[in-house]
Amino acid sequence: MKRKDKYNEYLFVDGYNIINSWENLRELSNLSLEVAREELIDIMVEYQHYTGIKVIIVFDAHMVKSNSGKSENIKGVDVVFTKENETADQYIEKVLDEIGRVKSVRVATSDWMEQQIVLGRGGTRISARELEAEIKGHKRIMKLKKTTEKMKNELLIGRLDEETLKRLNKWRKNNL
Repeated sequence: MKRKDKYNEYLFVDGYNIINSWENLRELSNLSLEVAREELIDIMVEYQHYTGIKVIIVFDAHMVKSNSGKSENIKGVDVVFTKENETADQYIEKVLDEIGRVKSVRVATSDWMEQQIVLGRGGTRISARELEAEIKGHKRIMKLKKTTEKMKNELLIGRLDEETLKRLNKWRKNNL
């Protein structure tokens, strides 16, 4: 996978490890693994958008016979399905060896052994639970910012006279 220099920080997500660690995704996977994967991808797309950190989600497909692997970009997030006989851990370790000394790389997994390997190869680790807490914290901050912005707009509108409001609405309609 070719890395773009646009990002200074990368977050590799061990997809199935996270799905099996987060209660809501684990419950979804009991109904449909595909739906759980899609939900994780959506969560990480949003995370990448508000943090500016490049997200790469890696799913194990090493048990799939004659699988040559697959990589796709979904809404800006790289999603990788490993090839036959290659685990997500092996894929992450290989890419970490390529960029871990020159870029800031975090790996989200609760696999203790993988965390130790990541640390030894120049990356940092974040557990599934820590990532979930970080995402919830970012969502709270975003919600608070939206609420604050809405309140500022309502206060501003309350201070404007009727003629100014009409002109602003006319301008807004003409510029949409």
